[in-house]
Amino acid sequence: TDPRSVRVDKTSMIVGTVMRKIKSRTWKKQRYFKLQEDCMTIWYKSKKAGNAHSTFSVSDVETVREGHQSEVLLSIADEFPPDRCFTLVFRGRRGNLDLVADSADEAQSWIKGMKKLIENLENMGESEKLDQWICEWFKKADKNNDGRMNFREIRVLLKMMNVDMNEHHAHRLFMTADKSQTGTLEDDEFVLFYKMLTQREDVLRVFQDYSGDGQKLSLRDLEEFLRDEQLEEVDGVQQLAMELIERYEPSDTAKMLKAMSIDGFLMYLASAEGSIFHPRQQSLYQDMTQPLNHYFISSSHNTYLMEDQLRGHSSVEGYIRAFKRGCRCVEVDCWDGPNGEPIVYHGHTFTSKILFKDVVIALRNYAFKVSEYPVILSTENHCGVEQQRVMAQHLNTILGDKLLKSTLDGKIPVSFPSPEELKGKILLKGKKIGGLEESLNGPVEPEDSLTGEVSDEDEAADIDEDSLHSNSLRRMAKKSKQRLSKELSDCVVYCKSVHFSSFKHSRIHSKFYEISSFTESKARKHLREAGAEFVRHNARQLTRVYPSGLRTDSSNFNPQEMWNTGTQIVALNFQTAGVEMDLNDGLFGQNGRCGYVLKPDFMRMSERSFDPEVPINREGYRPLSLCIQVISGQQLPKVNIKESSVVDPFVRVEIHGVPLDQAKQETRYIDNNGFNPVWYDTLRFTIHAPELALVRFVVEDYDKASRNDFVGQYTLPFSCIQQGYRHIHLLSKDGTSIPPASLFVHVRITNLV
Repeated sequence: TDPRSVRVDKTSMIVGTVMRKIKSRTWKKQRYFKLQEDCMTIWYKSKKAGNAHSTFSVSDVETVREGHQSEVLLSIADEFPPDRCFTLVFRGRRGNLDLVADSADEAQSWIKGMKKLIENLENMGESEKLDQWICEWFKKADKNNDGRMNFREIRVLLKMMNVDMNEHHAHRLFMTADKSQTGTLEDDEFVLFYKMLTQREDVLRVFQDYSGDGQKLSLRDLEEFLRDEQLEEVDGVQQLAMELIERYEPSDTAKMLKAMSIDGFLMYLASAEGSIFHPRQQSLYQDMTQPLNHYFISSSHNTYLMEDQLRGHSSVEGYIRAFKRGCRCVEVDCWDGPNGEPIVYHGHTFTSKILFKDVVIALRNYAFKVSEYPVILSTENHCGVEQQRVMAQHLNTILGDKLLKSTLDGKIPVSFPSPEELKGKILLKGKKIGGLEESLNGPVEPEDSLTGEVSDEDEAADIDEDSLHSNSLRRMAKKSKQRLSKELSDCVVYCKSVHFSSFKHSRIHSKFYEISSFTESKARKHLREAGAEFVRHNARQLTRVYPSGLRTDSSNFNPQEMWNTGTQIVALNFQTAGVEMDLNDGLFGQNGRCGYVLKPDFMRMSERSFDPEVPINREGYRPLSLCIQVISGQQLPKVNIKESSVVDPFVRVEIHGVPLDQAKQETRYIDNNGFNPVWYDTLRFTIHAPELALVRFVVEDYDKASRNDFVGQYTLPFSCIQQGYRHIHLLSKDGTSIPPASLFVHVRITNLV
């Protein structure tokens, strides 16, 4: 699986190709693209730009789309045929690269070549990834491209790698690695230098604690380590030890002896099985047959926006990106558009506009690529009756049987169907004339009446609840009536949007399929005044909470507060990176990233009482103690571009959960060492509602004069933590991985009562 042995005709990619880079209908410029010899880097430059060029790594590319599969390429579809067009989609929030080749054959050789290179990367083992990483550093530092490295180049490289090592120590390592005594390091010698540099004293210490002879872990040594430290289940521990040796031990001699060397031990600890997130809980492990309202649902707000709420760019890409992150509830704001076609944008603002029809096509094409569980399309409908009919027509013709049009068995239900039963279905959330019962028992009104009246609640009008002083934003339409077309009303089955009066009113009068939406401030008010009532309400009905209208910068509120109430649809601006999206990715990183997470049982039963403000009062209350020893960090990325700067890292561990559990603690900071800082600092927490808690590890660069810089983070549910010695593989600000940056920790969880 070495990426350099790709069985694709790479010749044309390595020779290079002139293609058009397209940014819009009017911005189409020729660029020369070629694959570097390492088969890992794409290099490109403008024909005019002299020596200036750009590069990106194949590992940055998530997927390749063929043909007119982006808004930009669709906008020039009349100019270039689809067989010459393709799109490179990058990880994280980086924009797409839209390209047009001169011929269909050239496009195909790049499409096939890129797909093969991506596939090879995904299939690489841990040790190959490490070799790959070493090769990339070698290339960066070999300034004169002679395939060897002198001591001066090595010094520059150490700075680039975030290592501030004294001259004497670096020279000693250099001399030891220079086996050929030429005063330079060649390929193999550099690998040796790197491995000496990255020797893990912290792991060696653990290894020697359990090794009988200090050289290897016998099968029995390894079993003891797995049982006593990693707290693996006693029954399967011998079998597990054999499997780990088979999987991670590089030495055949050690394998024959049923033993593990330090190299194999490090490989195991750096793998998914040695990670802090339990692999079993990363796959689909929860019961998916409970009613839909018993799950937290990954949800996006103003999905069409790529930036802020006032002048931002609206795009179908917003939906594609949200689905890629496992989102299962997306939002669309519809307004009357020209030529009888409804448009989507953030009303009363200068955000750009897209066609409702294009959003529905994106739904059809991308909704079920990452998860097969149902998608809720939350509509805010400002269209007149005519264009509402057009909306209904698009939903029906484009989505076909993916659109849920009636209850599953045609009978009047008393509770929601499950995600399992609704697999592959798109549910429309919106206003409805009458209820489910009437629509199943026959027409609501005489046949010829094709519209009904519903109360019109506009989210934009909720701004005035958040800022009472802004009279200019009050809309008289707030309590007006809106005409609703029967065709669009009929598309709404299990998610009828209604105005919320009170928890008491809902308990007596509401149907299970009626859903209310709250701004964050209104939800906070309910939480303060009636926390246990709020939780009970959500055991029976769906609730949606969305960001305040004042957040015109697309910032987010803390979703944890809302999950504490059992609110299922906590809608966040997915386009905005930060702690709030880290928490969302953390909660939904479990259960196969399917976008649904089963709520704790005390939130699913309306007869049980749980108040997030007083978790101690609940039945079955069992607090836990969490003890984390932060041991070391590995190859933390540089945050400051300045050549001479090296990070001073410290680690903060944050607990997000019920108010009583909210806590954070920090390690010391280590001067000038982002490469292999060592702390051995112990942090202790008490967790009162472990089922709701998330744990976030943050690394920052300490700066006494200004704000600390963010280095990396990792968030996971408390219930998914593996105990013992574990690695935490850090993520960047926008949630993408930054290998091989990691933390090494020891975790212990014990009962307090």
